[in-house]
Amino acid sequence: MLFYFTGTGNSLYVARQIEETPISIPQVLHQENLNFKDEKIGIVYPVYAGEAPQIVLEFLEKATFETDYFYLILTYGKDVTDAPECIARLLEEKGRHVNYIHSILMVDNYLPSFDMNEQRTMDKNVEQQIQQTLQDIQNKKEEIPKATQAGRDFHASAKEIFVKNPELINGEQIMVTDKCVGCGICTKVCPRGLFYVEDKKAKRKQNTCEFCLACAQNCPSKAIITKLKDANPNARYRHEKVSLKDIIEANQQV
Repeated sequence: MLFYFTGTGNSLYVARQIEETPISIPQVLHQENLNFKDEKIGIVYPVYAGEAPQIVLEFLEKATFETDYFYLILTYGKDVTDAPECIARLLEEKGRHVNYIHSILMVDNYLPSFDMNEQRTMDKNVEQQIQQTLQDIQNKKEEIPKATQAGRDFHASAKEIFVKNPELINGEQIMVTDKCVGCGICTKVCPRGLFYVEDKKAKRKQNTCEFCLACAQNCPSKAIITKLKDANPNARYRHEKVSLKDIIEANQQV
């Protein structure tokens, strides 16, 4: 049994290499029964500046897992910091033992800092990383990677910046421009269902969100930008082996 959260397809792609039919966290959260039992249970999710997405933390808070082997796969684009160490400690504090955590370096899709066209050209040996991870899981490897001090320091400094400037990470940056044609794709890919279309233009129910950037990355008109800074407003990213239909099926809340 494998659960995942994705905005641009990276984590879904990884999850599919491990299990044929992984389960979407935004969809399963609507179930009344969040008690799961299997020989192995895993979760694949993206790291946001060293942190797990809020929707993943909500799932971990509400769900219970009965398994002999519980593992986490973290996808990231630049620096995983001490994210594996932190999530393991958080879960242990809640009485949940994690057997294995591994991180996979992929395209960094944080639009304010990275040009998606440049990211696409980088060879990050994703397939080799996935194969090693898959082998580890099949062998029920036990490992929680220990962070470097540099990773801990980077995470700590990022947290300090975001406390002082929450708009950098809480979704306030997202803006719908006049390019919007009211197609409604954003209403279907937002894992919190925060978009709606009114007078042929997309609008949001609130200014804060997961900041997963599924709306901006999957907008066919590139009409959704990060207003404080957008490294390249003409370049967007979705994993080449994940379709828009896949993202909609994973995240649609309406």
